[in-house]
Amino acid sequence: MITWLLLALGATLGAALRYYTTIGVVGWLGVSFPYATMIVNVAGCFVLGLVLTAAEQHPWITNEYRLLIGTAFCGSLTTFSTFSYETWSLLSKGQYLAGMLNVVGNLVPGLLAVMLGILLARMW
Repeated sequence: MITWLLLALGATLGAALRYYTTIGVVGWLGVSFPYATMIVNVAGCFVLGLVLTAAEQHPWITNEYRLLIGTAFCGSLTTFSTFSYETWSLLSKGQYLAGMLNVVGNLVPGLLAVMLGILLARMW
């Protein structure tokens, strides 16, 4: 029962944060480029790197915390399917540079965010 509650709580919080981030970013920067997806993907990469590395080093970070934050929260916060769809949408409209920038802008900062999360967790 606790597993279901942790999944529901984490997924609800992650999805809500993604939704409100999207509303805020679209209101601020518009819809010409998928900035909101990039922001939530990079943020989720950072949180996942931080939590999973910290869990390896600190026994008080239990599997339940990993489930709550890693699987549920980060899983619903980040979105590979939206990233893929938005990239295809840009490419299909002939916006090749924007499409490639979207790929690079998600993957490179995402990897750097995971690395930063890991480094911070190791210093903890």
